[in-house]
Amino acid sequence: MPTWNARNFLVRLMLLRERVPSFAEFPFTIPAVGGLDTIDFDQPVTFFIGENGAGKSTLLEAIALSMGLNAEGGSRNFRFSTRDSHSGLTQYLRLSRSARRLRDSYFLRAESYFNVATEIEALDREPAPGPPIIDSYGGKSLHEQSHGESFFALFMNRLRGNGLYLFDEPEAALSPTRQLAFLSRMHQLVEDGSQFLIATHSPILMAYPKAAIHLLADGPPRRIAYRDTEHYTVTRDFLTRTEQMLDVLMDREP
Repeated sequence: MPTWNARNFLVRLMLLRERVPSFAEFPFTIPAVGGLDTIDFDQPVTFFIGENGAGKSTLLEAIALSMGLNAEGGSRNFRFSTRDSHSGLTQYLRLSRSARRLRDSYFLRAESYFNVATEIEALDREPAPGPPIIDSYGGKSLHEQSHGESFFALFMNRLRGNGLYLFDEPEAALSPTRQLAFLSRMHQLVEDGSQFLIATHSPILMAYPKAAIHLLADGPPRRIAYRDTEHYTVTRDFLTRTEQMLDVLMDREP
């Protein structure tokens, strides 16, 4: 029985520190990026967590670009750009891959998924020998669905399995119930040989049992247990001690 490390497409990430011209320049001024050494991908799902500005999206974007994916999202076939804003971190990373053949890949950025939907419509207006691209998303325009519905159309229809999927805050448009449904769909794809790298704030998503959680904070990324994450403890405390926490937050008498 192969280990997950052997089954994964990506097995290790390394920052080529000797090539970095200056750790006093962005993105190396971000503590988690400047302190980065290596990350081993030994589980089928890897979560990057941390506060806003901790470097989660910067790191995920650099990995996506290193895999030939578009900076604003989509598959390898997408080459559009509405704003050139990626960090340049890619050129200082080394990704170690397994011998497995990658059948599918996709990069989802919650903040620019609208641009992906627009690009799909633009491409489908051009003559092409194959079926419309939107067919692989369920056949209905992503712009004619809510943000959450369009995300879910991607998860349920576009992802083919046996692939590498990089998601930046996929929970952004999902209700708690849809986050649970996403967990189920992700598990199906993992069982089909897929690997996920996900930047998230969702304690629901990071509960997935076949996952490694890496915290990006004031130093190098470090592995952390689910129940040790702030996301879990704050959510648990708020749900179990709602009135007491509201008293503190609103500075009111208990």
